[in-house]
Amino acid sequence: MSASATPLPRVLVTRPEREAQAWVQALQSQGVDAQAFPLIDIAPLPDSAEITLAWQAFFKYSAVMFVSANAVRYFMAARPADAPIPAAQAWGTGPGTEAALRAAGWPAALIRCPSADAPQFDSEALWALVQADVQRWQQDRPAHAALIVRGADAQGRMAGRDWLAQQMADVGLQVNQCAAYARLAPRLDASQLAWARQALAEGHCWLFSSSEAAVHLRQALPDVDWSQAWALATHPRIAERLLQWGWGRVNVVPATLTAQALSIKSLT
Repeated sequence: MSASATPLPRVLVTRPEREAQAWVQALQSQGVDAQAFPLIDIAPLPDSAEITLAWQAFFKYSAVMFVSANAVRYFMAARPADAPIPAAQAWGTGPGTEAALRAAGWPAALIRCPSADAPQFDSEALWALVQADVQRWQQDRPAHAALIVRGADAQGRMAGRDWLAQQMADVGLQVNQCAAYARLAPRLDASQLAWARQALAEGHCWLFSSSEAAVHLRQALPDVDWSQAWALATHPRIAERLLQWGWGRVNVVPATLTAQALSIKSLT
């Protein structure tokens, strides 16, 4: 950056605390002024009966799709003491989920995730990767089953898109879903709310890898005029929603952190 170039504003990473800190460190190592401002809290479910039932029926699944690294951690933490590591394929949409699967001891040969340099980490990229396996299963033996492990909201309702479940059902897979953890709005205190308002007033960037985080920010600051706010989105779907909600400037940035840092530094 030249001496006359406009300095980049600070980038506020809104992922859950654990993931936000990892992203902040990665972005800072690439020269981006980043700070964590988590807008999603991750918590255990108040009732673990659903996970227990899923483990009891695990033998019937040919594949288990984990929507996040947290889905892996909470689901595997509930594994019965006498249960072996499953022999099913494990699916995920990004490198964080793949790392969590490996850390949990899932056989590497059974893990299916988009490569670390994939253009997008989403259900479409995953489906393109596993569709051939699914078609082969159906030719070999019909009535295969798959499990999707995901988060739930404070009311226990499943969070996330149903696109992948629909694709699997359309090709004949029996699809079950299980909530393994809760995704909650953070309880921001007065100082945190004041700091958020100051960040908006100073024109800092809010980095969203989930539109849910943006919803929580809007709920926490219901009187804010978002027409002057600047957001970075890791997926076009998130960007579209932010624009619909009135954000004045929205830039789509890559999901991979190195490319993301380069993209952020190109913005002025």
